[in-house]
Amino acid sequence: MILWNDLGVNLQYELYLLLGGLLIVSALYSSVGHGGASGYLALLSLSSYGIMSSVWLKQHVWVMNVVVASIAFYHYNKSGHHKLKLTMPFIIASIPMALLGGMLSIDGDMYDLLLSITLVWASYKVINFSSKKTGNNSLPSTVEPYLWGGGIGFFSGLIGVGGGIFLSPILLIKGWANVKTAAATAALFIVVNSISGLVGTAISGNLDLDLSLLGMFLVTITLGGYVGSQYGAKRASNSIVRKLLAVVLIVAATKRIVELFQ
Repeated sequence: MILWNDLGVNLQYELYLLLGGLLIVSALYSSVGHGGASGYLALLSLSSYGIMSSVWLKQHVWVMNVVVASIAFYHYNKSGHHKLKLTMPFIIASIPMALLGGMLSIDGDMYDLLLSITLVWASYKVINFSSKKTGNNSLPSTVEPYLWGGGIGFFSGLIGVGGGIFLSPILLIKGWANVKTAAATAALFIVVNSISGLVGTAISGNLDLDLSLLGMFLVTITLGGYVGSQYGAKRASNSIVRKLLAVVLIVAATKRIVELFQ
């Protein structure tokens, strides 16, 4: 793995680079209703914190996820984009499955490859998405959102993210929401899944948070999350938010593909 230290970056500047990266990532992800877990993991893996255990990384990323996604949900909900009837089935099914996924672990190049393919496919679908396909934004059937919610919840718990990066494209492709309603739904979904992951970690006795470091992270991402989500919810057009979502998906996929060759 290539660290910033290997590139000649002085340790006294590494934290500033990391905080700057977190600011950008939180602003970008929150603009589409996401918490930023995949981006935070990528940045931490490039820093000296990349040597920390996966459990340590997941915990800190989940906390940041909760903060940024909560801010994003506040702005999108305040702007009238959230539909509770759409969100609840996904959340109800995801909670127990996210806890179950958090108890398991999976490694290997095949996992990263399959996840990368999934993210690339999702970004392609979002980029080529036609607003005409989701003009009615009809609510899903009784069973289907529970199946999707449970599946995404389990997968999110398994890899340590919030799940919004998977839920948003599904909502758009299935025609259940426009991009801003999808962002609001994904934001609340991420908050619940991330809290479930933290609770599961605490129950297992593995909770280990560096509060002083986390404090600096939270101040930075709160600023980024506020600016990004306010822009996405109030000022950006549906087309811009959709393109931002595609960028987020491509970044996440690229991160996974790069890891295959490290």
